Amino acid sequence: MFDSKTYTNRRNILKNKFEDGLILIMGNTDVPMNYPSNTYRFRQDSNFLYYFGLDMPNLAGIIDVEEGRDYIYGNDVDMDDIIWMGPQPLMKELGVKSGIKYTAPFNNLAEVLTTAIKEKRRIHFLPPYRAEIKILLEDLLGIKVSQLKNYASEELIKAVVEQRSIKEKQEIAEIEKYSEIAYTMFTEAMKMAKPGEIEFNIAGTMEGIALQNDCYISFPVILSKHGETLHNHSHENTLQKGDLLLIDAGVDSPMHYATDHTRTIPVGGKFSAQQREIYQIVLNSQMAAIEAIKPEVTYQNIHLLACREMVNGLKKIGLMQGDTNEAVIQGAHTLFFPHGLGHMMGLDVHDMEDLGENYVGYDEETKRINQFGTGYLRLGRKLQEGFVLTVEPGIYFIPALMEQWRKDKKFAQFINYEKLKEFKSFGGIRIEDDVLVTKDGHRVLGKPIPKTIDDIETYMILE
Repeated sequence: MFDSKTYTNRRNILKNKFEDGLILIMGNTDVPMNYPSNTYRFRQDSNFLYYFGLDMPNLAGIIDVEEGRDYIYGNDVDMDDIIWMGPQPLMKELGVKSGIKYTAPFNNLAEVLTTAIKEKRRIHFLPPYRAEIKILLEDLLGIKVSQLKNYASEELIKAVVEQRSIKEKQEIAEIEKYSEIAYTMFTEAMKMAKPGEIEFNIAGTMEGIALQNDCYISFPVILSKHGETLHNHSHENTLQKGDLLLIDAGVDSPMHYATDHTRTIPVGGKFSAQQREIYQIVLNSQMAAIEAIKPEVTYQNIHLLACREMVNGLKKIGLMQGDTNEAVIQGAHTLFFPHGLGHMMGLDVHDMEDLGENYVGYDEETKRINQFGTGYLRLGRKLQEGFVLTVEPGIYFIPALMEQWRKDKKFAQFINYEKLKEFKSFGGIRIEDDVLVTKDGHRVLGKPIPKTIDDIETYMILE
């Protein structure tokens, strides 16, 4: 945890955005895997972590706007708990860590909320995403599970997004600190990417490095020679010389701040001529996008800049043709790049996505572009100092999509389908880094993981 003043200050900032009511922030519960006492690894709700800091199940927090008081509801352990888990701190002691004087048993929460409802006080709550919390909220608030999302407080959602989007110095330091573990994970994977190796050995090694450093992975590792499948979690392939191995992985720090990187490397240590051409186009697109990052520029415009850079590169090798701007406007490039340039990061690898992607990534000024591929851009709005985001362009050769577009002669004025036949079994390339928006520009976080062609080949050959 950070110091108690951090959580007190965060709650006060939130409280000052409201005139009245109760702000209810639910913690998460344990979730059974296959029988009640065999649970999945516990992961606390990120909003509860942000405002209260306590990383344990069966807690709830209330910020009373009129009273100006904050409360934590949770139960002290009994002897059975102590036998199985050892001595545990009392709720009063946990409250001190959060900067809270007022704690009460969890069952008291129902009475508080019932009284507030009778008094017609506003109860602000965030949209729940776990079934257990949805059922609990139905009991506490008398709102059917199917209707909870409709009653969630838009005012609270917007206030939380505004606050959590700007990362504090200590949050940035936490992300950067654990980027060192990400560096080790990726460079170890580069050492292992040799002909005859099985993908799950590399994926398991990367996850093991996280565990060895008191961390977890921030999402299931994406590691495959079939990088054309964007979120490929299968690790069953045996690597062969000439394969491209796409690795997308991140670290979940002990305080649950996330990292997220992607590298695409040549099995055996050397890119082919064809692979070098495509890789360099992706890298040029990423570097152009990173260079453009600064406050007051929309990320949507940076995404489109990366797309134009990509089209120009594909034109040089004969895969695309025609006017670059028009190709991007019409979406011809999305055959190769069918996703967005990046997303916000912080306590969630897709930060605050549980609150609604449009609240996090868009606003009244910047609207989502309703177009295949481009419509998947998670972050489009103006950047501000303190944002942490990913920059992850990619080029993919997806056989089913290529064949469909070829049959339909889609964007034939921009795409050279005859040349495209040479890339049917190519796979995919994505490159991703985590970037902080600074006062005057940007800073790439963490120790640089090899990503230029020369750096990757030199590292892999030496190792």
